[in-house]
Amino acid sequence: MTAAERTKKGSALRFLLVGGTTVLIDAAVYALLDAVGVDYDLAKTISFVTGAVFAYFANWRFTFGGHRNRWSEVLFVAVYLGALIINIALNSLIRAIEPGSALFAALAFLVATGVSAVWNFIGMSLLVFRRSPSIAEVGGPAQDAASTAPDEHEPAVTTAPRGATHAPPTTTPPIRR
Repeated sequence: MTAAERTKKGSALRFLLVGGTTVLIDAAVYALLDAVGVDYDLAKTISFVTGAVFAYFANWRFTFGGHRNRWSEVLFVAVYLGALIINIALNSLIRAIEPGSALFAALAFLVATGVSAVWNFIGMSLLVFRRSPSIAEVGGPAQDAASTAPDEHEPAVTTAPRGATHAPPTTTPPIRR
């Protein structure tokens, strides 16, 4: 397994942990608001937003290692608005099947949460907290040695050490393939 695969797997596991905690927060707030008679769409919106605030900070610091860019907050809001629309729509559709049923209320919550969690992971990892590509990844000076290796018939590159004015030059032999 490569380092990148381990990092992705670790991020996915941490996302599941944060997501599980977020779901518990969401469920507790939703159940409380539902128990006191708040309309279930409004209760779902409030509980979802409460969980989303927790999820932003937990994912930023814990899941994705504090990697943010200047658009992270805007992209987070966009991803979570999409998830909120998905979440409320699925919750409403399923609850409308049997409005007074506790079973359908639980099923609606689980389906809406599961689908929006998948949406959120994809959005968080690809948009909000993605790592900026390194110079090597975008084809800058630190490219893969095989792609920039000189031909074996090319002369060696001679350079003076950085900042040196009277130091002897260093020679880098050509890389053999």
